Parts: sequence; structure tokens; C-alpha cells
Amino acid sequence: MGYLKLRIEKKSGGEQRTRARAGWRRLQTAACLAGVALLLSGCRLDMHIQPKYLPDWPSKFFADGRSNRPAVPGTVAREDLRIDELMYSGTENGVLSNRFPFPITRADLERGRERYNIYCSPCHDYTGTGHGMIVQRGFPEPPSYMLPRLREAPVGHFYQVMTNGIGAMYSYSARVTPADRWRIAAYIRVLQLSGSAPLQDVPQEERQKLMQAPAGQTPGQAQ
Repeated sequence: MGYLKLRIEKKSGGEQRTRARAGWRRLQTAACLAGVALLLSGCRLDMHIQPKYLPDWPSKFFADGRSNRPAVPGTVAREDLRIDELMYSGTENGVLSNRFPFPITRADLERGRERYNIYCSPCHDYTGTGHGMIVQRGFPEPPSYMLPRLREAPVGHFYQVMTNGIGAMYSYSARVTPADRWRIAAYIRVLQLSGSAPLQDVPQEERQKLMQAPAGQTPGQAQ
């Protein structure tokens, strides 16, 4: 009897442990399902599937059929109005202009030289002949500013090229402000003048520097 009682007790304990393990597994499964449900409830797609118009889509809601609404009368621009044709397009009455939208001072030329050396000289070199450092490494050679057609080109041409790009040259409108584009154009005129000016036009104290500068370098580069 004692042996039979012991076996019954062992069997009963084993069944209890089995039921306990099964209950624990069910609890774990329920917790995992609850966690997944919680995560999924946080992944809402409202911002992805919401009814909305993309730019320039037509609309049947508005009488004019446009989803883009016109500006409210009296709206004030937050940036430059850009109503100055010469300043922002380089033209006057649609024609390339040969004058600057503001007086060019020595400070403007210095600023133009600085911007030119940063953005233009890698291709056009420091003197504007088109033999910049990346050209020497295989990039297409730009035309020299000393060519007659570019000497005779209005300054608005250079402004537009910097704004829109041309050929292999991309636009610099995102890198150089409109005012600095005009200053660079003014400095290009200085390069063109210096490239054709006779030696007697150079002040006496500067002539010796020119004579000592290595071929292909300006005095500023030789320093």
C-alpha cells in the first residue's frame, strides 16, 4: 500500500508540474500577442494614406479646378521680391545688359576676387585663361576670358552663366548670391583688362613685380 500511495503521489505531482508548465506557456504566448498588438497599434499609417493633394494636382472641390490655392491678397513675401530685372536676371527689357545694378567700388572688386578665386579659379584659373587645376586633371577646358567674343560680351552674360550654368558648367545660383555674381562679373572685367593692358599702363612701382613673377602667374600668386 505504501508503494502504491507513493506512485500515486508522484503521478499527481508530475501532472501538476505539467499543467503548471502548460499554463506558463499560455501566459507567455498571451504576453507576446499582447506586445505585438501594442506595437502594431502604434504603427499608424494615417500620415501615409491620408486623403491629400500633391503639388499641382487637379481638384473637383474648388471652382477653378486647382488644388493649389492662390496667395491671399496683401500677402507679403518673406524673401527678396526680385522685381529688379537687372539685378536678378542680368537683362533690361529682356536684353542682356552691359551695366551693373549698383556702383562697383574697390571693396566690391575685392569681394569679387575672393569669390572668383573660390568658385571660378578651379576651372578658369586665377587669370581667366581656362587652365585651372581640375582642367589640368582632365576636366573640359572652359573658354578663355581673353577671347574677343567674351571681351565684347555684356556683363549680364557672365551673370546669367553663373546663374543658369552653360555647357559643362553647372549653375552657381545656390552657392553665390546675386550681388556676389555681379561682383565676380566685375572682377572678370578686371582680368580682361589686365590681360590686354600694355606695360606702360602699369604703375611704375608694380612693374618690377610683374617682371619678376614666373610665367603664367600673377604677382599675387607669386607671393
